[in-house]
Amino acid sequence: MDTNSISHGIQLAVAPVFLLSAVAALIGALANRLARIIDRARDIEERLAAGEIRNEEAAYWELNRLRLRGRVVNWSVGLLVVCAMQIGATIMSLFLGETLAPHSERLVPWSFLGGITCFVLALTCFLVETLLATHTLRFAKPPARK
Repeated sequence: MDTNSISHGIQLAVAPVFLLSAVAALIGALANRLARIIDRARDIEERLAAGEIRNEEAAYWELNRLRLRGRVVNWSVGLLVVCAMQIGATIMSLFLGETLAPHSERLVPWSFLGGITCFVLALTCFLVETLLATHTLRFAKPPARK
């Protein structure tokens, strides 16, 4: 094994690591959003059980919306995990292709494009969840009366 090959392999593998940092940051943000969704749902469920909510129909509508938002966030996190795994495979392939196994770099375009595709899909899920959260707000509209 040549020292220059190892150095070049490390240089090639460092670039996708920045994408891994972005993925980790987004997973953290999504985990925070999911925690807020869960906390809000628990609060509504507790208030429903205690009989403290006047408009039960609106409460159940919001719980259904929170369930949908939670699912979208879970999909986004799942896609980000797959993205991170594929970027990790890209990094390993770049390093191994440069040092030990010269034909392993054939995997690089597929693992990298797969990771980027998952990242874009996860961002799309994040956008959908954000739009769902905003749509839930009533922005000073009076509550519906029966």
